[in-house]
Amino acid sequence: MTDSLPDDVADVLDLALNPDEPFHVALRRQVPQFRVQSRCKCGCGTTYFELDTDQVEPAPTGLGTVVAADIQLLTETGECPGEVLVFAQGGYLSWLEVCSWSDDIEVNLAAARRWLQPPS
Repeated sequence: MTDSLPDDVADVLDLALNPDEPFHVALRRQVPQFRVQSRCKCGCGTTYFELDTDQVEPAPTGLGTVVAADIQLLTETGECPGEVLVFAQGGYLSWLEVCSWSDDIEVNLAAARRWLQPPS
């Protein structure tokens, strides 16, 4: 999606933001202007973004915080150990969160990236 973000983050955003949904298209236009502000230290892959809002138009989300994308993760065996959430604040992408619901399956950004890939 962009060379300015680490590949794992760019890939998950690309998979999470549907190019056929106008709201997601508006958010996708912001991605080339992103920088990673920080990542969660636990290793889950949650990433916070920094964005120069003068360089991009806001998506039509309103002023508050919204869940722009919520995708449940399905393993190769059909289990659902977690989800990926993409948040926007005031129309600007703010962070990507990787959530785990499982004590048995490690859920992180690398796993999310693999599980979100369409079957080949």
